[in-house]
Formats: sequence, structure tokens, C-alpha cells
Amino acid sequence: MTGLRIEERPDRLVVTLDRPEKRNAIDADLIGELHAVCAELEANPRLLLLTGGAEGIFAGGADIAQLRERGRLDALAAINQAAFARIRALPMPTVAAVDGPALGGGAELAYACDLRVCTDRAVFGQPEVRLGILAGAGATYRLPALIGEARAKELLFTGRRVDAEEALRIGLVNRVVAEPAELLATAHALLDEIAKGSALALRLTKLAVDSPPAAHPQLDLLSQAVLFEDEEKHRRMTEFLERRRSR
Repeated sequence: MTGLRIEERPDRLVVTLDRPEKRNAIDADLIGELHAVCAELEANPRLLLLTGGAEGIFAGGADIAQLRERGRLDALAAINQAAFARIRALPMPTVAAVDGPALGGGAELAYACDLRVCTDRAVFGQPEVRLGILAGAGATYRLPALIGEARAKELLFTGRRVDAEEALRIGLVNRVVAEPAELLATAHALLDEIAKGSALALRLTKLAVDSPPAAHPQLDLLSQAVLFEDEEKHRRMTEFLERRRSR
């Protein structure tokens, strides 16, 4: 891969955007590589940490030179949207570690992850209307779900940028670190906490949370029925009871 660097760990994949000369702009080749990452994580489910490689930049958005030449058929092909939707639907939890600007498609890529950790110099924004288009890769529905409809509309209508402090206050990110050097360690620590849970319970919890309201409570009941018969559930509960008895 040329636009991504990938580190494989036993329980997770660390994927780093690696187009520093283009401020990690998201082009068609990078989208193809993200699809390949998704295919790997669908076949072999693990946690995902997604970050930007160039210091002080997550992703400056879509590649404007490519975007300018796209026509209506390209829009209908959902080039970026399909890849981000696939990231959103990955079986196991995902974390975006954001340092510096995450703008346009870069912000939408971060929204596609389940959780977000950023540095205090991170900036999120949707400038699409100022370029004559809309935020068509997920922001129109993921952003309202994250921060509420009124706040999302303000950001989508104005293109105003949100700094790290505001992002934390409005629920756009889960953690903010003061030093860029702490970013990946903080993201990994969050994933370490997640990894303490049962893999099957994590998968079914994510599936339940991401499902439409009409799927509940039936989906929850069915998922719990599956987990109640899982050997991992029995082992974990037995260990819990033994620890409590030994105190």
C-alpha cells in the first residue's frame, strides 16, 4: 500500500494515513486501500486504530483536484461514502486518533469510527458548502447523531471549525490530550480497556448500538440469548465469582 501504513498486532490493526505531501488528502487510491483494510478486518475481526502519519495533520479532506473533476455519476457511485460506511460497520470497535486538522472528508472519516481521541491542536470542520457541494460522505447523518441536530446544522451550514476543547464539550470526541506524543498511547490505552471485554460481547454490543430503533428490543434479546450460551460468558462469570469468594 502506498497511502497507508499498517501495523498488525494480535488484537488490533493500526492504520496510518501516509500522504504527507498531500496533507493526507483522501483520493481514489486511498479509498481503495481503506476498502482492503476493511476486507481484512471483516475476514479477521480485530480492533482498529486509525490515525494520521504526518505530524499535526489527520486528513485535510478529499483530494480537491480529483473532486473538481467528478460528475454526477461519480457522486452516485458513493466513492468515499461507501468506504466510510464499511468502516462504520466493521465488526469490532474502532478508534480514530486525530492530531491537527480533520476537515471535510477527513472529519467524516473520523466520524465513521466508533470513538475519537484527539490532541489539543485538533480541528474539525465541514467546509463543503463553501466549495459548492455538501458533506456527502456521512456528516449529514453521523454529525447530528454525535452532537445533536441544531449544532450539526450550524457546522454544516457555516463551515465553522471546531477546536479540541469545543469538540470534547459537545461530545464530538471522547478524549483530548495536551501533548501530541501522548495521542497514540492514549488511543491504545482506550483500546486496551475495550479489549478486556469478550470479543463476541463487543461485536454484539456494537451491532445493537448501531442498529435502527425498530430493531430493538428484539435484537438485544436475541444477542443476549447467544451470549448466555457462550462458553466465554460462563468462564468470565465463574472467574468473577471465584475472585469475590477469595476476598
